[in-house]
Amino acid sequence: MPEYVIKTGDRAAVIAGLRALADFMADNPEVLVPYRPSVGVCVNAAVTAARRAGAASAAELLGVPLEDLGEGYYSARREFGPVTYHVTAVPPKERQ
Repeated sequence: MPEYVIKTGDRAAVIAGLRALADFMADNPEVLVPYRPSVGVCVNAAVTAARRAGAASAAELLGVPLEDLGEGYYSARREFGPVTYHVTAVPPKERQ
């Protein structure tokens, strides 16, 4: 299974986009804000061990426990005020 590799610029582009959104919302108080916004990442891997390892690595970096949701699903989430960053590992479609 090939490993996911962050392409050059992806990380910086996402961070810049989030900052631009925050600046826009701060500069435009009339714009509605979401009640509980979230940013999510999906870990896809055909092999359960690889899927779990990807989610476990994310959980460790986030400083939160890995949740085994059963049936091959794993989750990790961290809240930053009302904003949630979550990582979900999802089994292949044929196993869902």
